[in-house]
Amino acid sequence: MVKSLRALIITLVLVYLYVPIGILLVNAFNKHRFGLEWKGFTLKWFVELWNNHGLMDAAWHSVVIALLAATFAALIGTLAAVALFRYQFKGKGALSTLLFVVMMSPDIVMAVSFLALFVLLGLGQGFWPLLFAHITFCLPFVVVTVYSRLKGFDVRMVEAARDLGANEFVVFRKILMPLAKPAIAGGWLLSFTLSLDDVIISSFVTGPSFDVLPVKIFSMVKVGVKPEVNALAAVMLGISLILVLLSQWLMREKK
Repeated sequence: MVKSLRALIITLVLVYLYVPIGILLVNAFNKHRFGLEWKGFTLKWFVELWNNHGLMDAAWHSVVIALLAATFAALIGTLAAVALFRYQFKGKGALSTLLFVVMMSPDIVMAVSFLALFVLLGLGQGFWPLLFAHITFCLPFVVVTVYSRLKGFDVRMVEAARDLGANEFVVFRKILMPLAKPAIAGGWLLSFTLSLDDVIISSFVTGPSFDVLPVKIFSMVKVGVKPEVNALAAVMLGISLILVLLSQWLMREKK
């Protein structure tokens, strides 16, 4: 009885989560413009999506921001994680706490904070403020991911390398980097996904001359879901699924 109830609850949760996604995917290939009934298979909406320059430009902007934000977050986050792992310094505990504060802060709080900061600095809105904001909120996820990987490492290997004359750079390049590579890749992919998916922070710090995809879609669905949006969502879902699977594979590698 208990097992049956547990199976029923799990099934209902899965249905609740995935039925809307299934409907979206069906509508992306449905000839009926409003998806009220099945009228046959078509790729028309994907063609219209390709010809929609506003959406495609916003998609390109989002990909560029996500690539840059993920790359810079991975570089800075890896160095920060190595510093937290290797060295003892004043304020180390406070820094670790601040990382979790950023991760747990509501997006609306982060968005208002970024907007106030950029206005104070005279940066306004646009590409550079958006990139800086995305790097900032992606950074803690990379630090935590890489640090968790390094935490399980036997530090005696580092001590042995130091005894044999290896300097800090050699230790980092020859020992720590190979160990942390799967976590760095996983952190990069997670950052890319978070940046590509962000709506709230992006809507506050991006300008009217620099549209990004999540904000563009959010503004479009206010007047109804267009078929091109369904097609775009299907493409993004496929890309996200590939990235998640790749991230999981990289995180399991060499465990």
